[in-house]
Amino acid sequence: MAFEFDTATQLAETDTPGAFTGRFSHDWAIGPAVNGGVVMALAADAITRVLGEGETPHADPLAFSAHFLSASADGEMRVDTEVLRRGRTFSTAEAVITQTGADGAVQERMRALATYGDLDVASPVRRSVEAPAMPGPDECVDAAKARTMGPMDVPPLMHRLDLRLDPATTGWALGRPSGRGEMRAWIRFADGRDADPMSLLFFLDAMPPVSFDLGIGGWAPTLEFSGHVRGRPAPGWLQMQTRSATLTGGLMEEDALIWDSRGVLVAQSRQLCSVRIPQGWTPPA
Repeated sequence: MAFEFDTATQLAETDTPGAFTGRFSHDWAIGPAVNGGVVMALAADAITRVLGEGETPHADPLAFSAHFLSASADGEMRVDTEVLRRGRTFSTAEAVITQTGADGAVQERMRALATYGDLDVASPVRRSVEAPAMPGPDECVDAAKARTMGPMDVPPLMHRLDLRLDPATTGWALGRPSGRGEMRAWIRFADGRDADPMSLLFFLDAMPPVSFDLGIGGWAPTLEFSGHVRGRPAPGWLQMQTRSATLTGGLMEEDALIWDSRGVLVAQSRQLCSVRIPQGWTPPA
C-alpha cells in the first residue's frame, strides 16, 4: 500500500550529487501554499540520503532549523544539499528547496540547517515533560466532521489527517476562543501510516494555528522554525499540545510538543509565525 505522505515526499536523484527532485501537491496545501511541514519533510529526507551513507551513517534528524523565504506551490521542486560536517556522533548539513516559475525564474522556498545522528543512541529518556491529561481520541472532537476549522474553510491538508481536538480547547471552532492561546489534540495520518522521525517534523507544523484560540482568523505562515526530534515514535496516536504566550505586532511564537502512544515526548518545536490582526481586535476575555 502506498501511503499518501510517502507519495507526497518522494524524491528522485539527479546527475548532481546531493541534489534531488520531487513534486509538491495541492493535496497538502493550506490555501494556495503547500504546508511547511511537508516542505521540511522533503528536505529532511534529502539530508537523510546524504548523511545516512558512509563509515559513520547518521540517518535521523535531531535538530532542524528552517527559514521560509516564499510560499511553496503545487508543482515540481528541487532540493540541493551540502554536507557541512561529518562527525562520529553527529553530522550537519544544509538543504535548499527551490521551484522554477512559469517565467523560468528560480525561486528559493526554504533553507534549512539540520543536525543528524542516531536516535537509538541519542534518545534514552533521562528527564522529560509529561503529556497533559485529556480525553481519549474517541471522546475528542473529530475535526473531519466539523463544519469549519475556525475562521476559515477546511484546507486540503486536513483531509490527510485524523485530528481529534480536546473539547476543553475547541471553543475557537465554535466561535468562542478562550484567549489562552492553547490547543491540545490527538493526531495521526488518515490512511493509517505510523509516524517516524521524518514525519514528526511534518506533524510539528500540522495543527491549526493557535492564533485561532486568540480570536484571530486566517492561517499563520511560518517565518522560522526550530524543531528537535527527541525519540523514535511508537506506533499509534500522537498527542499534541501547542501554545503561544507572546503576540507583538503581527508576529506570534508557537510552541509545540508531541508525545507518542507510550506517553514519551518524541518531538518539540518553536516557530515564529506571521498573523494578520483584525482592526479593532482585542484579546478574548
